[in-house]
Amino acid sequence: MELIPLWIKLSYTAFVAVTVAVYTFKYPLWNFLWFSDIALIATVPALWVESSLLASMMLVGVLLPELAWNATFAGRLLTGKRLFGLSDYMFDPAKPLYVRAISLFHVFLPILLLWMVARLGYDSDALVGQTLLAWIVLPLTYRLADPKVENVNWVFGWTAQPQKSMPPLAYLGLVMIGFPLLIYLPTHFLLQRLVN
Repeated sequence: MELIPLWIKLSYTAFVAVTVAVYTFKYPLWNFLWFSDIALIATVPALWVESSLLASMMLVGVLLPELAWNATFAGRLLTGKRLFGLSDYMFDPAKPLYVRAISLFHVFLPILLLWMVARLGYDSDALVGQTLLAWIVLPLTYRLADPKVENVNWVFGWTAQPQKSMPPLAYLGLVMIGFPLLIYLPTHFLLQRLVN
């Protein structure tokens, strides 16, 4: 018996196909190394095979950053005040409206992943799996992304500009430790308590 309805699988897959096509045309390919974009795409196979592990990994990887993105987006939308830069591009009139509209996946992706994990169960191997994935993606991002264009996954600094307070590879090492300790581990403990 399928736990996830076919209409969700089909509609989500169609949305991701359109998003990937638009992003491929509008952005450099290394833009897909953002953890949110990885989660967006990896959720497609997670839905179709109803993989608790893959859904759990993606949720561990993006729940806290997506909540921060949503807080900055909603805060600026409601008050007009900028909290910090995560969702600044959503208010940039130079970016086409349809591209910004597609980026609203940040709103529903964490909800979909939470629903999937509630339905499929939380796989505690997600912490290790997501950490290993990050340890591949972060050095790859550092190698491929252009810090003058975009600071993907903050591998060059915590702001839009590259940091200069320490050697770049030392900073990358801190990021590789920081993601698992500050983002993945708290989310893992939270999900273990809430689900299963």
